[in-house]
Amino acid sequence: MRRTLAAAALTLAAVALTSGTAFAADDYTPDTPPTDTIAGSTATATCVDGVPWIDYSITLTDPDGEAKSHTAYLRLSKGGESVDLKLGELVDDKLSGSIVWPGAAADGSAYPGWTKSGGAWTETSGNFAWTRGDIKAVIHVNPAVTVPLSYPATTSGCANPTAISAEDPGSNGSALATTGGTVSLVAAGVGVGALGIGLGLTLRRRRARR
Repeated sequence: MRRTLAAAALTLAAVALTSGTAFAADDYTPDTPPTDTIAGSTATATCVDGVPWIDYSITLTDPDGEAKSHTAYLRLSKGGESVDLKLGELVDDKLSGSIVWPGAAADGSAYPGWTKSGGAWTETSGNFAWTRGDIKAVIHVNPAVTVPLSYPATTSGCANPTAISAEDPGSNGSALATTGGTVSLVAAGVGVGALGIGLGLTLRRRRARR
């Protein structure tokens, strides 16, 4: 009888100890170490005066100083093609600005997927033409984030350079107008001078007759 009671007491003690341990384990929540992230950063395509640009805004959240780099890049890729665009250094964990689209030129003298020869634009499969289609865009610092990005809409002035001008700006109308104006002024000056000479000769003749 004593052995039975002792065994029962040990069993109850074991159950109580197990329950207490289980309760303590369920009640315990381990600390989750914070990680660095650039979630919320953006990259947006814009068309300004016929030139395609990428506007970017990057914010690094790094409470424990875990980021191994503060240099930001934007990687565009499609299939086996890719290009890394250096955006710059984060200052106080932030960076924003604009960069011209790869294959384009800020002065409008180049566009991705186009070449220019003798003043005429021709479509080409080179010069980053692949960036005008469905691409993947990822902002890298040390953490990275994928962002939605695509070439400016086909309705914008950046879609087709031939719609902007087949010639360099200022090579036609303004130059011709300036040249024509100069010739007219010279001709007018010559005419006024000739008229003055004629009047002078007429006055001399009249004085001579007197």
